[in-house]
Amino acid sequence: MRHAKRFNHLGRTNTHRAAMLSNMATSLIMHKRITTTLAKAKELRKYVEPLITRSKDDTTHSRRTVFSYLQNKYAVTELFRDVSVKIADRPGGYTRILKTGFRHGDNAEMCIIELVDYNETYTTSDGKKKTAKTRRSRAKKTEIAVAGKEEIAPVVEEAVIVDEIPVAEEPVTEEPNNE
Repeated sequence: MRHAKRFNHLGRTNTHRAAMLSNMATSLIMHKRITTTLAKAKELRKYVEPLITRSKDDTTHSRRTVFSYLQNKYAVTELFRDVSVKIADRPGGYTRILKTGFRHGDNAEMCIIELVDYNETYTTSDGKKKTAKTRRSRAKKTEIAVAGKEEIAPVVEEAVIVDEIPVAEEPVTEEPNNE
C-alpha cells in the first residue's frame, strides 16, 4: 500500500537521494540541459523549480538558502546571474521534459530535461513580445471569416478605354508583285 508516499523515493536512501538531486540540479543549471530517466526528471523538476523561483530576488538570504540545496557556489552564481535574468517575467514552469525513448540496457524510459528559455528551437522570441489574442465564440468567428472573405475577394478591374492619339504612320510601300 502506498500510505503517505508523497513522492518517488527512486530506490535510494534519503541522503543519497538528496545528494543525487543536488548534483542533477547543479548540472541542469550549469549545462541548461541533461539526459536522465523520466522518473528522475520528474523529481528533479520538483526540486529545482522552487530554487529558480527563489533566485528571482537576489538577496543574501536567498543565495544562502539556494546554496544549502545545491552545495556549489558556481551553480549558485550562474543561477542568480544568468538564469534569473532570463526567467524574470515567467510565472513558473521553468523546465521542460522531452521524452526520448527507452534505454537499451534496462528499458528505462529516458528523457531530456532542460531550462525552457535556453532552447532556441522552441523559443520564438525575435525581440517582440507576444500579445494575447482575444477568444471569440464560434458564431462570431464565422461572421468574421465571412466578412473577411468579402473584403479579400479579388477586385476585377474594369477595362478603361483611353482615347487613342493618332500616331503618324510611315507610308507603307507595297512591293510590286512580279508574277
